Amino acid sequence: MTNEKLHHEALGLSNEEVLQMYETMLTARRLDERMWLLNRAGKIPFVISCQGQEAAQVGAAFALDNTKDYIAPYYRDMGVVLHFGMTPRELMLSAFAKAEDPNSGGRQMPGHFGQKKNRILSGSSPVATQVPHAVGVALAGKMQNKDYVSFVTLGEGSTNQGDFHEGANFAGVHNLPVVIMVENNQYAISVPVERQLGCAKVSDRAIGYGMPGVTVDGKNPLEVYRVVKEAVDRARRGEGPSLIETVTYRLTAHSSDDDDRQYRTAEDIAEGKANDPIKLFEKYLIETGVASDKTIVDINNKIAEIVNEATDYAENAPYAAPEHALNFVYEKGDEA
Repeated sequence: MTNEKLHHEALGLSNEEVLQMYETMLTARRLDERMWLLNRAGKIPFVISCQGQEAAQVGAAFALDNTKDYIAPYYRDMGVVLHFGMTPRELMLSAFAKAEDPNSGGRQMPGHFGQKKNRILSGSSPVATQVPHAVGVALAGKMQNKDYVSFVTLGEGSTNQGDFHEGANFAGVHNLPVVIMVENNQYAISVPVERQLGCAKVSDRAIGYGMPGVTVDGKNPLEVYRVVKEAVDRARRGEGPSLIETVTYRLTAHSSDDDDRQYRTAEDIAEGKANDPIKLFEKYLIETGVASDKTIVDINNKIAEIVNEATDYAENAPYAAPEHALNFVYEKGDEA
């Protein structure tokens, strides 16, 4: 691991920045764990988890400029939206479907992120629809000569949808400033990756769209940062889109409504947990002298307080008024 200390410094990242990466990853994990407990207690209806994918999400998010770039995250991307300004309290409000939920005012399922002030594009429910959305934003930026990059994520199963092909093809044809990142967590619900792809890797598909394709270890936030930063820099220089595949492992069932014991063995899950990206990054930070055991404990305690506060606030916040159920559905006519 000693060479990895040079790695983050060679990337231009300071000790403080990699500690912030760790803190964001851990915040996503602890929020997700709390949401599962709340779901099992009957307090929130649904969880779709980021566990196991935080390193890919946070490494990528740190390679973007969260003051001007646009993101079209998919439903697991808690690490991405946290870095772009969505707060733990706001994420909990969404989980509880409360009126103050910034995504939809409690109308949508959790994971359907959207926040205009932080340039988080509102996601549609069908998988892969965020790809043409992000590509459209990139086209607008190019037409208006704006200095921003559009970033979109999706799971590897979603790359088999037509929206992915159409969006990626359009981006390649028009040389647009968009980065497409596939979080390959090995399963499209219950279907393993080897039954999803006719090629060896998702990134092999990039050549058909006329863009670079890279596969990277999604358990290492620094490796993800490196390849996404290269793609973002290319896009800013006007050199077009990129397709990045981050290889991760989904540590939970697909969602709180899924039983992964039907299609995964206990040994398979144990192996995934043995390579938990948060534990791996903790080890890296300690072995390189960036953090001490006490630093890790202090960060964990700090995040525990944040998660507790967010939970208490959201649980006690009001639901939307019933008479508001049809707001934003029908246009209101002139009052007589």
